[in-house]
Amino acid sequence: MLTHVRSGMRRRWVTFVGSCVALALGVGLMAATGLALAATFGAPERGPERFAAAPVVVRATDHLRVDTPTGTRSKPLRHPGPVRAPIADRLAALGRTVEDRTFPADVTAPRTGPDAEEPRTGPDARVGHPWPVAAAAPYRLTSGRPPAAPGEVVVTTGPGGDRLRTGDRVRVRTPAGNGLRTVVGTVADRGFEDAVFFTRDEAARISPAIDALVVHADATAVRRALGPDSGMDVLTGHDRRRADPDRDARALVSVNALLGTGAGITLFVSAAVVASTFSFAVAARRREFGLLRTVGATPGQLRRAVCAEAVVIGVLASAAGAWLGARAAPLLVGRMAEAGLAPPGFALGDASWPLHTAFWTGVSVATAAALVSCHRAGRTAPTEALREAAVDSRVMPVSRWATALLVLLAGVGLPALALAVDPGDLLGRKSYVTRPMLLIVGCALLAPVLVRPTARLLTWPPARLHGATGVLVRENTAAGVRRTAAVAAPVLITVALAATLTGTVATLEEARATEARTATTADFVVTPGPRGRPPAPAFVEAARSVEGAVVSVSRSTAVTVLEEDTALVTSEARAVDPARLAAVSDLPVTAGRLADLDDDAIVVNEEWLTTRVGDRVTVWLGDGRRTSLRIAAVLATGTGDNGVYVTPRNAGGAGVDRIDIKVAEGADPRAVAAALHTAGAATDTRVTTRAAWLAANGPGPDDPTRTGLRMILGIALLCTATALANTLVMATSDRGRDLAVLRLAGATTAQVLRLVAAEAVVAVGVGAVLGGGVAAVNLLVVRGALALLGVTSGIVVPWGTLGLVVAAAALLAALSAVLPASLALRTRPVELAGARE
Repeated sequence: MLTHVRSGMRRRWVTFVGSCVALALGVGLMAATGLALAATFGAPERGPERFAAAPVVVRATDHLRVDTPTGTRSKPLRHPGPVRAPIADRLAALGRTVEDRTFPADVTAPRTGPDAEEPRTGPDARVGHPWPVAAAAPYRLTSGRPPAAPGEVVVTTGPGGDRLRTGDRVRVRTPAGNGLRTVVGTVADRGFEDAVFFTRDEAARISPAIDALVVHADATAVRRALGPDSGMDVLTGHDRRRADPDRDARALVSVNALLGTGAGITLFVSAAVVASTFSFAVAARRREFGLLRTVGATPGQLRRAVCAEAVVIGVLASAAGAWLGARAAPLLVGRMAEAGLAPPGFALGDASWPLHTAFWTGVSVATAAALVSCHRAGRTAPTEALREAAVDSRVMPVSRWATALLVLLAGVGLPALALAVDPGDLLGRKSYVTRPMLLIVGCALLAPVLVRPTARLLTWPPARLHGATGVLVRENTAAGVRRTAAVAAPVLITVALAATLTGTVATLEEARATEARTATTADFVVTPGPRGRPPAPAFVEAARSVEGAVVSVSRSTAVTVLEEDTALVTSEARAVDPARLAAVSDLPVTAGRLADLDDDAIVVNEEWLTTRVGDRVTVWLGDGRRTSLRIAAVLATGTGDNGVYVTPRNAGGAGVDRIDIKVAEGADPRAVAAALHTAGAATDTRVTTRAAWLAANGPGPDDPTRTGLRMILGIALLCTATALANTLVMATSDRGRDLAVLRLAGATTAQVLRLVAAEAVVAVGVGAVLGGGVAAVNLLVVRGALALLGVTSGIVVPWGTLGLVVAAAALLAALSAVLPASLALRTRPVELAGARE
């Protein structure tokens, strides 16, 4: 049997090379995404930065901890509180203390060179601190002296380029306003921030709250002085990094989700196309199996032979794929960092388990695909196998029927159940990425049955045209069901994924845009700029003084509830002035009144467990304070952006991050707009109209979600391209006698090549139609969920993306069929017609 395996692999080397390439590519993609994913698990933590030289750092605890019957639950706090003055005074008795304050400090610097007097227009985004805390990093002066007066600052500066120097006059924008200041000293840039240092008193005036306290005393004495219930953390050693801004955590979570999705889809698509490729390769050898059964080979021997071939292919291809993945992973990580999907400095670690996982997954997929494919061949009688070698008469065994129907039932039943129980759950990323897989697998399993009617439908118009090409395409497609199904299956998977993922994302984005257009009735909106700087307090005061302007100032915060005494659930919240909220918004209220919101109340949405108006709920605010609030109103869930509303008193230390301005009835809109733009120019604040704000906050071509989807779809398309090329090269190479018969019947070489290309394109069209049907069902589920959540927006179909995917597949299929056919036709037709396998 081993001798037969070796001779068979030599004789059918085209089949095995194609299968090796398909499997190696899938394993390589899994290995590359797995290595990048592993880097998010074990990403090295930064050491202490701003407080690397501080002995002890005291700051308000940054985690909420709640005792429950099942243990202590913890959640990060959105706005940890300040170090209160009495605590600072108590700790000052233990030793020298240094107060740290951090606030925005944007610098507009002069140009260097011949036009040094011309001010630079782009502000340099920096953060401000008091000068005494510079020693905690430590920062050391490279030129000049420390600041000694309110108009003096020390700045960080790096080598080369456009840099600040001692003696420069700069305009600095802080929360307390704008002003000209003199650079009296510089310190070397340490790589983690661009800082502006003020005098201690001026920093306290700009930002009165103490963000952290450096204490030069024994840590044990500090903890003893604070006591167990102070709400303060005492940080020493490596824990001092917790006092630094966490710049990478949220980005790494997004990278983890993206790579996890990509790895899952890679595994799914690779397994599907490899299984389809092996299935067709085994089906193409029915004549060989029939002959072996005739001369006495047992079903077990056939299975062992096919499995031995699969193991050899699996090991070779998986090893090659792991090698490719190890070299592609650095390119993937670098591309993600360049595209802004990963934080700067994101790099591969030393994990090797993704390579082992990808290797053994490839071997397992190849073996399982061969086992499933050869099961029927081993059970078929010799004479029946020889008869079936001529035409596909029975393409679906009972086991495949049962599996396909069960998978389809799960693919339809689970979304239906979710629609009835929790439609909002269908709109999450994990749901709309993983949910369609069952339906796609079910349809792919049924592809041999669905191919014939779909192909007849697609070929009905050309079959009615003058000439024999249309009729031949129709009959050849119907007769070669397995060949057509093997081509259509990967196209089905790719089209269904492309339409479902991009269509769902576009539909949800349109739904959110519709909600924003409906909910926002303000004429002007002010939000943080590109660097996330909050609007200047001076602008807020100026806007409120504009005659005819109704100004609503809001803050982004969060509230946390304990659900069923087991889980802490955090909801996004906005702190608003209830008296002005109704003037600038039209929220989807389902119960209660927004006017009843006060310092003792809260507005919730329908996702909350308690939604009865008048009931009281216990919540933890953004700074960790626990309070009981009365439900004043309930909002529809919508797409999830209808969050919670509280008053500024319950904002938990949040700063202003949005200002909505409505022109009062009877006021002059032009005068109001002119006054607002004047105030904005004086405070470096950008005032946008409602239409401009909606357009700017909508998704763009470089949106991270869309970029991630393009990466995922590129992976799927690459797998599909390999499967298409492999299948069509194998199929066309085995059709030499059929092509020769056409030539002997009078067809020219060009006519035969057009026929082969047309058959390949029809097979792609069959897959596209079936994939489009699967995507339509998935998008209807999303639309149904939105309708149940009270969102009125239509389905967005990504016609452009689908057109590109189908066109690329059709072009590749035509080339993959025409090239081997043209090579085969170089042999004399009489010799091809007389050839035997």
